[in-house]
Amino acid sequence: MKKILLPTDFSENSLNAIHYALQLFKNEFCEFYILNVQKASSFVSDDLMTLKPSESIYEALIESSKAQIDNLIKDMIALYNITSHEFVARVDYDNFIDAINQIVSTEHIDLIIMGTKGSSNVEKVLFGSNTIRVMQRGSCPVLSIPSNYKFKPLVHMAFTSNYHTKYNPKDLSPLIKLANQQHCKIDILHLQELEYLTENQETNKAFLDAYFSNIDHKFIELDHTNLFKSISNYIKINNVGLLAMMSKKHSFLERLFTKHTVETFAFNLDIPFLVMENKGDLY
Repeated sequence: MKKILLPTDFSENSLNAIHYALQLFKNEFCEFYILNVQKASSFVSDDLMTLKPSESIYEALIESSKAQIDNLIKDMIALYNITSHEFVARVDYDNFIDAINQIVSTEHIDLIIMGTKGSSNVEKVLFGSNTIRVMQRGSCPVLSIPSNYKFKPLVHMAFTSNYHTKYNPKDLSPLIKLANQQHCKIDILHLQELEYLTENQETNKAFLDAYFSNIDHKFIELDHTNLFKSISNYIKINNVGLLAMMSKKHSFLERLFTKHTVETFAFNLDIPFLVMENKGDLY
């Protein structure tokens, strides 16, 4: 059974990501872990005044968040008439990334699905930053869902590659499984920087061609001078419903993880964005 982590702060943005996840995997047996991470600063003086003498801040905080998650689960089950999914409510009192990585490790989570940004500039920075941090420092594939993005059946996905990385089949498996489950095609986007590919690039491209052999796929060359513009234009023209990338130090994705380009992609990309960890060798 697939195990999926759904972090939530109970904002509209995080709830929208949960709705997307339930619809995306409606035909697959899944165990959803709905996680709320709290910190001491979330308590204000009014909260402290209402505590019973025997009740600790920690216990009150956990109890309140746990009740919210339980109610959320009941609402989702009723709304989608769910019979094939199981739900686990979790509340943690920890650093956000540490809490995420801990549950990923202990529960063997396969995928994290969370929102990209909120409806206001403040929410965009706070929640969007958490999502980016999970992509950078997390130990699990992350599927981010733009705010207000409504679920559409996946028929066309895109995967970016510079062909410099030696791919590990295990690292690519989230994308392959999703393509097979949704019966959709994949375009492999290469932002061409040199006129010819190196021998190692040719080898890695050939691996992708073989590994994607059971999926309808094709290789596309794009202009490398403006990463976001080239990719976003291709997405719009070809009705791509999900963009996938690999995360690796000194790789293509790291070039996106500078302050400016993170904001450009994470806050302006208007389709779901899948980031997978790559453990292969870099040439």
